[in-house]
Amino acid sequence: MKNTMNIYKRKDGRFEGRIPFGRDDNGNLKYRYLYSRNLTELKEKMLYAYTTSEKYSPVVCGKTLHELSLEWLGSAKLRVKKSSYFCYEKIVTKHIIPYFKQIKYTELNTPKINAFIEYLLKNGKSNGKGGLSVKTVHDIIAAMRSVAKYAEREYDLRNPMHNLSMPKIEKKNIPVLNENERKILQNYLMINLNNTNIGILLAMYSGMRIGEIGALKWGDIDLKSGIIHISKTIQRIKEKSGNSKTKLVIGTPKSKTSERDIPIPDFLVDILKARNCNENNFILSGTYKPTEPRTIQNRFKSVLKKCGIRNVNFHLLRHTYATVCIENGFDAKTVSELLGHASVNITLNRYVHSSLDMKKRNMWLSLTLWLKSFQPSKYKYRPTIIPDFTLFFMLITCRYRFCEKEKQLIYAITSTDQLFYLLYIHMIFFFLSQSHFLFANNPHQFSVNYAL
Repeated sequence: MKNTMNIYKRKDGRFEGRIPFGRDDNGNLKYRYLYSRNLTELKEKMLYAYTTSEKYSPVVCGKTLHELSLEWLGSAKLRVKKSSYFCYEKIVTKHIIPYFKQIKYTELNTPKINAFIEYLLKNGKSNGKGGLSVKTVHDIIAAMRSVAKYAEREYDLRNPMHNLSMPKIEKKNIPVLNENERKILQNYLMINLNNTNIGILLAMYSGMRIGEIGALKWGDIDLKSGIIHISKTIQRIKEKSGNSKTKLVIGTPKSKTSERDIPIPDFLVDILKARNCNENNFILSGTYKPTEPRTIQNRFKSVLKKCGIRNVNFHLLRHTYATVCIENGFDAKTVSELLGHASVNITLNRYVHSSLDMKKRNMWLSLTLWLKSFQPSKYKYRPTIIPDFTLFFMLITCRYRFCEKEKQLIYAITSTDQLFYLLYIHMIFFFLSQSHFLFANNPHQFSVNYAL
């Protein structure tokens, strides 16, 4: 299937670009040809021609969704990465065009598009047996929205992509690697150091994507300062449109913010110094040839199996890194920059998984800070005497337990009225967690152990 906009290199050394600009009397597309010896200059000319071309009148424009989708693909080819373009092309040629065939764009409406969504969910697979995932359906409809915006901008056509009944994406909350799993994995990697295991260690302590690890060279690591410079990623994409063959491509990362510097711990720097190789060699392969992401994924799963750890994807190391950073007091903005996200919200919503222990710890920390500033003397009504047996009964009734290895906050109570208010607060929160009261030497004084 031919694109509506293409660039070729002529025999005379010039680049030739072709863009559609109208239709003849028979309804066939007409093309305009632009030339330049500089590829970048030609693309700029073509973009300018697109933005300044006269719009087609609604009467002349009896375009089909098929035609508009191909035109949109042609315009997208100039501004997106190859990998993104091939994803768009697959969506258009495998899903949108086969379903709608030669339907006129002006005939599209909400019921027809909702029927398309339902079809994708039930029978959207290429073999017709079973539906596509909700995430894939969202991607297809997102492409259709872009086509609709293109038609609206270029031809002043009505946008039919409003008021759609989109299915909700259910987030799969896969638990990150816990402390015990991380220890087991790290111990195995440290005992069995090789190129692959060093790459896994780097992912654990940097949050790099699998493609970024695969494209990492020795020259990208500053061993003096302990900094990794991320500027490339590797992925497998189609060689060209309409061809099933694929090839490994090393290009720029996912977004501009993905180009970043990441500090790594000293013990990793020492490991890397001991194995320092040619700066042009890749970390994972040790040669000038890169390791593709699928191979990295398979090797990682093999390591997990040897360690007796549940089967998870390599990307979970990135989730785990973000969560551990937050648990250790990193602010969200710092974690977002380390991960290469454009927005802090992406980091918080997608990668940071708050554990139950972390929730308990934060809840008790806020309660403890409130208790430290609590001044019973400000209250007009308060008891002055609490019998010892009543105190003992209240302590047993409100008996909780909550402690952590090293960090404790000792809150000393020196008067019975303060004790009463403290116990009252604990009775309110007794269903939330557990704590433990320990009597000190003074019968009216005790300490409370909290996890910070």
